[in-house]
Amino acid sequence: MMPISIILPAKNEAPALRELLPRLRQMRPDDEIIVVDDGSTDETPQLCRDAGVQCLSSPYSMGNGAAIKRGARAASNDVLVFMDADGQHDPSHIERLLARLDQGYDMAVGARDWSGQAGVGRGLANTLYNNLAGWMTSHAVLDLTSGFRAVRAEKFREFLHLLPNGFSYPTTITMAFFRSAYAIAYEPIAVGKRTGKSHIRPLRDGIRFLLIIFKIATLYSPFKLFLPVSALFFALGSLNYGLTYHYQGRFTNMSALLFSAAAIVFLIGLVSEQITSLTYRR
Repeated sequence: MMPISIILPAKNEAPALRELLPRLRQMRPDDEIIVVDDGSTDETPQLCRDAGVQCLSSPYSMGNGAAIKRGARAASNDVLVFMDADGQHDPSHIERLLARLDQGYDMAVGARDWSGQAGVGRGLANTLYNNLAGWMTSHAVLDLTSGFRAVRAEKFREFLHLLPNGFSYPTTITMAFFRSAYAIAYEPIAVGKRTGKSHIRPLRDGIRFLLIIFKIATLYSPFKLFLPVSALFFALGSLNYGLTYHYQGRFTNMSALLFSAAAIVFLIGLVSEQITSLTYRR
């Protein structure tokens, strides 16, 4: 069995780690386990020492994505497994993800069903993200935001510079893998109820996740976003011109504005597509 590196970003997750770390060490005695302490104020470092796992401590909170990047850089094995430290993910499911990699996939994602969503609002938002990602990639995306995944380390590290420091690293890495033609598999899993309180704030992070939708589109294939918008402006301009020519017999400023907007948006999309191609030049 190939040794793996298991990375758990943690911020004040001591109640869950108290049970999770001994179980994880017992089930995966030969694997490297790294807890990235994102500025915790609880006993996370002590729990790591007691369980015999590596702890990377930060003097202040940098964000979930930053913890993921620190853990990926510190890991020494060829396969990385990321899982949440809040007790939601069952360590016994790791083997199922690794089996997907053995089948030739580059990343395997633990996909939650509706019962595994943290509330109706989060479920609806994740469904929106999944559908958007599916449209952008022309592939079925079962869980765009899952934090439980196994991935080949070499390929994951190619995109560390793209990953944000906040909560949207799963979204970004998934789209980057699709864009680079790396194979992704989704493995249905059940998740438990998290221990403790979530660090996600619905209002603040809801607005942030809404912006992520547009970021995903421009990061993966911007022309798929800009071309429909350009076509909409062109259609509105044509409609306005047809009506004003029929009733007034002239070409109005509004028609000119709409046609200009269509051309500008089209050109912005064209330039963005070239920049994206350079970003993924490897």
